[in-house]
Amino acid sequence: MSSSGAGTKPVAVGVRRMPSSAVALSSTVFSFDIDLADSDRNVYEQLALRVARHPSESDEFLIARLLAYCLEYRAGIEFSRGLCDADDPPIAVRDLTGALLAWIDVGTPAADRLHRASKAAPRVVVYVHKEHRQWLQQLAAAPIHRRDALELQAFDRAFVAGMAARLERRVSFALSIADRELFASFSDATVSGAITRLHLPRVD
Repeated sequence: MSSSGAGTKPVAVGVRRMPSSAVALSSTVFSFDIDLADSDRNVYEQLALRVARHPSESDEFLIARLLAYCLEYRAGIEFSRGLCDADDPPIAVRDLTGALLAWIDVGTPAADRLHRASKAAPRVVVYVHKEHRQWLQQLAAAPIHRRDALELQAFDRAFVAGMAARLERRVSFALSIADRELFASFSDATVSGAITRLHLPRVD
């Protein structure tokens, strides 16, 4: 996949299209300056993002949401109302007409939510940042539209925890991705971890 750098303004992608309802008065806004180098997808960008954390959102969920955005970064990506509106994903990719191309979820969404997502978008991806074995078993036994097309990715939990430990209202770091290994380099240290593809267990 070619880099999305030509003619793209990362600040606008990260901020301009975020619905105003996602930044409620009770939310906390974080600013991230990220030097993204994803050699797996040949994407190299300087991202300046303002991300609103919902009061119910943990530090780890916020970090997973941010990392998912970076891993999926492309034209048309946006943070959406997923934390406030059950009908929206945390992150969406849309074409120029507004049609939903990719539903990008975070955590361990329920089977019925994934069923709706698979009907709403041609591509559904879930980035998991917590224990997932019981969740996978629940999904395996549930009816989900186009279940075999689901893309389930798990972050290294120690990596997410290490990133969350460095969370401040304004954070700058370089994020490198190579062979599904993530390296977040801060001014004084580097935190690293892998991302693993998950598979639904077969139920006879």
